[in-house]
Amino acid sequence: MEYDLIIIGGGAAGLMAAGTAASAGAKVVLLEKMEKPARKVRITGKGRCNLTNIRPAEEFLAKIQANQEFFAPAYAEFDNRALVKFFERLGVRLSTEQGGRVFPKSGKAWDIAEALVEWCREAGVEIICHAAVCEILLLGNRVRGVNYKTKKGFLRRAEAPAVVLCTGGASYPATGSTGDGYALAHALGHTIEPIRPSLVPLETSMPDREFLYGLHLRNISAKLLLDGTAVAEEFGEMSFSPRGVEGAVVLRMSRTAVDALIEGHRVELSVDLKPALDEATLRERIGRETGELGPEAPMADLLRRLVPKELVMPIAKAVGGHPKRLLRQAAPEMAETLIRTLKDFRIPVSDYRPFEEAIVTAGGITVSEVNPATMESRLVRGLYFAGEVLDLDANTGGYNLQIAFSTGRLAGRLKHEE
Repeated sequence: MEYDLIIIGGGAAGLMAAGTAASAGAKVVLLEKMEKPARKVRITGKGRCNLTNIRPAEEFLAKIQANQEFFAPAYAEFDNRALVKFFERLGVRLSTEQGGRVFPKSGKAWDIAEALVEWCREAGVEIICHAAVCEILLLGNRVRGVNYKTKKGFLRRAEAPAVVLCTGGASYPATGSTGDGYALAHALGHTIEPIRPSLVPLETSMPDREFLYGLHLRNISAKLLLDGTAVAEEFGEMSFSPRGVEGAVVLRMSRTAVDALIEGHRVELSVDLKPALDEATLRERIGRETGELGPEAPMADLLRRLVPKELVMPIAKAVGGHPKRLLRQAAPEMAETLIRTLKDFRIPVSDYRPFEEAIVTAGGITVSEVNPATMESRLVRGLYFAGEVLDLDANTGGYNLQIAFSTGRLAGRLKHEE
């Protein structure tokens, strides 16, 4: 079959590119290897789909962790406000929550996915599922089509003078994002920046982690330390899993932590468990609580007034005591040690979780080989890229889906590099 445009991958970027091109009159086919398009969109944001963030442009772009300048033209052409208007025109009601995060008002990611798919179908996009592209075909230095395999293993060909490669990264592989696009791009001469998980939970080697499993901390401040030096700081929520730590605070610093671990640095988290209290106020609080309890009270009673019960044992050990030790038996400097521990509770980071638990993929197709004004390859005419397959990733909070939508929109306009 002959088309004007072939889309490889039916995620957020692919659907946006397909619908954009078809709405402008192009004959478009979208090839999706899974049983339905938008699999990852349907589960993103814990099933709620944080589709963008309404922060001003300068603040928004500051959340892009890799190749911010490359992304800027795509964002300028189709930014967060344009995306909000786009979905509202499709009939999806949206709401803005804390931190500028935008969700469907229904709280269902499914509504975003179905709106995109329906928009594409109404625009005339032919969507073929169970179609795994195995080769992008060239005629000289120009795209001429693709070969793909059907569910039954038959080889099929689709021809077109333009292809958008938007197969996603390697995170959440169960949704179809298994890194296929990197191999397809590399086969055509493109360089692939090493991929690794981003927005991913971290593992810890601390000996008392069994006491902390299930603990959820709110309104804490945490610093990421590399070889003892603070390189990042976040405020918010953090949770303890069987293997380590997760939650918004951890995810936002995980990309830096992952790279540091790969490079062999010593990585730690320094958690301020009482960020609202300075040391003087905390000292006064500890003195007051100790006085009310009396010298015959065990240390555990004091700690329970200061921290969640799961932290009693680890904090007691950190200050050189035991939960059952009486306050009158505590060393004179215990209060000062406790203050330092509450303001600087150390969590050694030993590893990071795999792609299966990562929200996005860091690394990908080198952006210097892609025209940021068009998303067209600088190496192959008619080949475009969009979304997570590129070396583009951002912080948590709706930024990564906006990357997919903005780059998909630009790629779907089929502008050519001069």
